[in-house]
Amino acid sequence: MPREPLGVKVLKAVSSPIRLKILDFLMNRGPLSYTEIMNLLKLKPSRDAGRFAYHLKTLLKMDLIEPDIEKKKYRLTSLGRRLVEVAEEIQESAYERKKMLVRTSRLSLEYFERNKIAESLIREAGVPADLAQSIARETERRLQKLRTKYLTAPLIREFVNAILIERGLEEYRHKLTRLGLPVYDVNLLIDSMSRSLKDVESVHKAAGDAVLEEYALLNILPRDIADAHISGSIHINNLGSWVLKPNAALHDLRCFFEDGVSGGFRILKISRGPPNNLESALSISLEILKLSSREIVEEQSLDYFNLFLAPFISGMNRVEIEESLRRFLIEVNHLVPERVSIGIELYPPKFISKEPAVGPEGRTVGSYGDYFEESMILASSIVKVMLSLEERPIFNPSLVIKLRKEALRNEFDQLLIDVHRLVVEKGTPYFANLLPESQREVSYTSSGLRFASDWTGDWELDTLRTGSMDSILINLPRAYYDSDGNLNRFFRLLRERLEIVTRALEIKYLTLKQRIREGLLPFLTHEENGDPYYRLENASRLVGFVGLNEAVRSISGKSILDGDEQLKMAFEIVNMLRKELESYIKTPEARYALSMIPNREAARRLAELDVEKYGLAKVKVKDRRKPSYTDMTAVPIGENISLKDYLEIEEKFHNLSAGSHLTPIPIENKEKDAEKLLLTTKDIVKNYKVGLFTYSKNMTYCSSCNKLLYGTALKCPLCGSVKTIIHYIRESEGYLIKPATTSWL
Repeated sequence: MPREPLGVKVLKAVSSPIRLKILDFLMNRGPLSYTEIMNLLKLKPSRDAGRFAYHLKTLLKMDLIEPDIEKKKYRLTSLGRRLVEVAEEIQESAYERKKMLVRTSRLSLEYFERNKIAESLIREAGVPADLAQSIARETERRLQKLRTKYLTAPLIREFVNAILIERGLEEYRHKLTRLGLPVYDVNLLIDSMSRSLKDVESVHKAAGDAVLEEYALLNILPRDIADAHISGSIHINNLGSWVLKPNAALHDLRCFFEDGVSGGFRILKISRGPPNNLESALSISLEILKLSSREIVEEQSLDYFNLFLAPFISGMNRVEIEESLRRFLIEVNHLVPERVSIGIELYPPKFISKEPAVGPEGRTVGSYGDYFEESMILASSIVKVMLSLEERPIFNPSLVIKLRKEALRNEFDQLLIDVHRLVVEKGTPYFANLLPESQREVSYTSSGLRFASDWTGDWELDTLRTGSMDSILINLPRAYYDSDGNLNRFFRLLRERLEIVTRALEIKYLTLKQRIREGLLPFLTHEENGDPYYRLENASRLVGFVGLNEAVRSISGKSILDGDEQLKMAFEIVNMLRKELESYIKTPEARYALSMIPNREAARRLAELDVEKYGLAKVKVKDRRKPSYTDMTAVPIGENISLKDYLEIEEKFHNLSAGSHLTPIPIENKEKDAEKLLLTTKDIVKNYKVGLFTYSKNMTYCSSCNKLLYGTALKCPLCGSVKTIIHYIRESEGYLIKPATTSWL
């Protein structure tokens, strides 16, 4: 009887589905032990040991597998590997007629190709080639079992990620994760924006931010930092822009008044020369704001605004000046989406008075001290225009009125009365208290950002052509809950979280430097006298906190307002953070500053996460239906406390929080006398070291009557309309704007 050919014997060896599966497992998963193979086949040792041993012996006999004595595992031989490949080729040929179609991310339909999965794994996640091929084969096998008209790229990626998780390859899965929003979330986003009186660009930005937030958490920030944010130990502000741009910019208009705007930036086509009159100076100022808005997240500031413009109004009458300013303010309101702060000097400070004044066509025209009268004309004109612009309040741009000792003289009273008419009639502006010695060379933005000449010692380097890189908040109550009531552990946790926060801000700094090298911030980094316009190394890195009052309540059972011991505890917590942060400031280019940062969204998110983790019985919040922590201030807004006590508490924490602070002072909703309010302002700046404050009041606007009313009326008392009513409610650093028909729950 003739001997059976070897090829026939080999084919007989793999004729059993179980033996073919064994070869397949070894091909895709690498060497496996006796027990591992048995488990994958879902065989029971007590019942199937004999049968399994027979299959294994057959494969060994035909030289399709071999034992790895050292590892005590079985592996494929070259013949076994070749046999699996041939089997796959046969299977592919069988599927040739019904090849799977894939709708790709390039919006085209293509036939499925396994190699493209392997290529993506190698290119995107750095997976070794053999492992990539193994995962691709497994993915193909699972997809072939689906009964779908066509596949999509996201679906294929989900299968690949599932296989990576099953094999414990978490690192590769992170790199391969697809960023984006589910369809349902996009629908919710559109609906949310429409109810918030936002436009389609806001939807577009929010969707983009969501993708970049995921990118930052998965690929830029280390796991411990990302986990701290997601869990609620900290809150990283502006995470959607974390890898792209700084948070705020403080402009120096003199650069552009002297040299114009160069056409060398990648985003510009035509150069503009230096302005020759007020109209062109304001036009260039607007252009700077618009160009910067592409490269800044939240806020821009034009400090010393009336002083730097003063040389341009020579020969103009009040009507012409006001008309130019009116056009500028309206255009800023319409065209610049970010918050814009305009710093108004009522008296030229000594450190600027001696500086050369830049006038028409970039010429030097004396010093700024020579333009006191012109700067006052501009200041009063700006206030007058803001009063007359529209019945309803204008929140962008925001005026920051800088109060120095000289500005409290009687000769400035009429201008200050007009400023306080703005408060009474429109609920704006902001007041910077620059009377204390430490405040003389300080710039503020309307969100509370503070820049003092204490970084390099040069007021220009420290307060102009720089800004805020960004900010992160520490959840104070969470640290106490995590400490199980142990104060020593509570302070240790705060130190650990402070280290995480500073590391995250350093990562943002290094990431922004990379964006600069890539040329992605062309306007901010254009050269002025050989240096980049925006001095990133001088930008502040803000470390803030939320829930100070709630942390004190958790520790002592009482609020900050309930006694000296509670206030002392609050001071101890903030002072410890300030001192710890000082050790990080020694690092070059690390302008860390403790800050009282406004962020109602973060205050709500962190409180809700704490309620989820620890329950309402443990978490101390004022409103159990809508849990939220105190942000921006030490004293929760709305507490029944005298103005004197309120300011005495707030000034203590302004002194500790040098990077950002703002105190909103509620006034009665009924109309108040501007002259009396001015007396209150003078009393505040003379007797309290509150750095920045604003008055706040709830207002209602009827678009039908074009009337602004005080309080929060549900319908217009004049025309009875409901749908035309808009509410302005003070929330943190600004006003929340909502239709009266929108639920506040």
